[in-house]
Amino acid sequence: MATLEDQRSLLENGLLLQNGGSALYAGDGSVDINGKPVLKQNTGNWKACFFILGAECCERLAFYGISSNLVTYFKNKLHQGNASAAQTVSIWQGTCYLTPLIGAGVADAYWGRYWTIAAFSVIHFIGMCALTLSTVIPALRPAECVGSECPSPTIEQSAVFLFGLYLVALGTGGIKPCVSPFGGDQFDDSDPKERVMKGSFFNWFYFSICIGIVMATTFLVWIQDNLGWGLGFGIAALFMGTAIAVFLFGTPLYRFQKPRGSPFRRMCQVLVVSCRKWNLEVPKDSSLLYETQDSSAIEGSYKLEHTDTLTFLDKAAIVFDAEISGGDFFNPWRLCTVTQVEELKTLIHMFPIWATGIVLYAVSAQVSTLFLEQGMMMDTTIGSFTIPPASLSTFDVITGLFLVPIYDRVIVPIARKFTGKEKGFSELQRIGVGLFTAVLSMVAAAVVETNRLQLARELDLVGKKVAVPLSILWQIPQYFLIGTSSVFTYAGQVEFFYEESPDAVRSLCSALFLLSFSLGYYLCSFILTIVTYFTTKGGKVGWIPDNLNEGHLDYLFWLSAGLGFLNLLFFVVFAMKFKQKKAS
Repeated sequence: MATLEDQRSLLENGLLLQNGGSALYAGDGSVDINGKPVLKQNTGNWKACFFILGAECCERLAFYGISSNLVTYFKNKLHQGNASAAQTVSIWQGTCYLTPLIGAGVADAYWGRYWTIAAFSVIHFIGMCALTLSTVIPALRPAECVGSECPSPTIEQSAVFLFGLYLVALGTGGIKPCVSPFGGDQFDDSDPKERVMKGSFFNWFYFSICIGIVMATTFLVWIQDNLGWGLGFGIAALFMGTAIAVFLFGTPLYRFQKPRGSPFRRMCQVLVVSCRKWNLEVPKDSSLLYETQDSSAIEGSYKLEHTDTLTFLDKAAIVFDAEISGGDFFNPWRLCTVTQVEELKTLIHMFPIWATGIVLYAVSAQVSTLFLEQGMMMDTTIGSFTIPPASLSTFDVITGLFLVPIYDRVIVPIARKFTGKEKGFSELQRIGVGLFTAVLSMVAAAVVETNRLQLARELDLVGKKVAVPLSILWQIPQYFLIGTSSVFTYAGQVEFFYEESPDAVRSLCSALFLLSFSLGYYLCSFILTIVTYFTTKGGKVGWIPDNLNEGHLDYLFWLSAGLGFLNLLFFVVFAMKFKQKKAS
């Protein structure tokens, strides 16, 4: 029987020790912090994921402790109007989901996911500290309103606040695309038991996010509204520091995947070589296309099987006679492997599914802006207690906390018996359900707003910028529905972009998923700009005036519901055509 050192030697020479999931070492090329093969029983799995989930919970608490009430800060402290505050916050939120492209590129090509998370977490923390200082130091704090006079903040005050805010955007951009793939890396794909547990991980990953959001939108929002913004931002910074400590503490238990080179470079190589060989005919026998004999040319990755789609790209793997005679098989700018070509094909195939997320998140962006502004114009009192409008978004995440355990422990086992699938439902089925419930959320919001405006007219409050005596609790259904949508779409999309992406570009695919958030927020801002422009022509107040009693926010919600429904139809068409990747 081979000794432990013999087995380590075999593994280091590229021989994966697998035996029905009973191997001593992970069969997916995982290594420890020092680059050595890892023992499965001592690393990864749930014992490592507890630290990842804990850090994610604290980081999300810190992030949402800033973002969930940010529109209120811009209105009450920086003295912006409704439309301006909503647009400013939407642009910043969009940036938060654009910067993951930077983090993903760094992680996949250079640092790996662990070091990228650690470094950008520090940037995130510095940004939080800058925001706290901007609300604590008198010279950096905007002046309060005096009666109806609200002085604008100075250039220096705005600069410090925006510096901290966009430093947070950069920091979260390095964390977001890496943390869920890094959690997925803790489970060995070659082990059937761990593969099933990995599907469960993505559910609990969303659950940990929900816990952080609930604490932020109740505890921190209440502190900001009642005890001061400096204290609220300071506590958020403290939790960000805690997230860094928790994440680093789990280092000895983590499994690491080595960086596999720049995916942008490989994709450019495929496009360049395909164009160079545009006049060649792709052979009918795909075995004539170039591929390495043993392991994939992309170090540490599985080889991908050839597919009969996007055949123009296959030209990059055609071998010239001159390349055969000259032995020029090592210049990827002249000849690419089938795996390299299929890597790009897979990303292109995922594009329509990815695109549906843009409209979805343009719709859901309204939760932190227009839902909040709608709530500000409703009755926020229950007896002697006043509900901060931003806290009502808690029902969104409470729905997640309630549904995730039920879905993971009850619905999935039942569905597994009927579908025969390990995860009960496919990722695409989950996303479809989420898109549908997002439409229902906008319908519910439109119905509430229609009734609120009707009541304003009946009580002669249209010309008065005062709350209408309609309880803010009527917003609960729309928050519940958008929360249900998030359970299905977010967890489904995170898993979809992890499972269907080639293993060498998982951080990039996670970043592209997050980019749909960014473009969604920008689309939301664009829609608000267009709606404001056309509805205020001729001196009209428009749909979204500073006094919502004079506007028609319900029309905007109906518009969002219509866009969401068209998006759902688009998704169904392309989901039915989607083919899963095949690795060998």
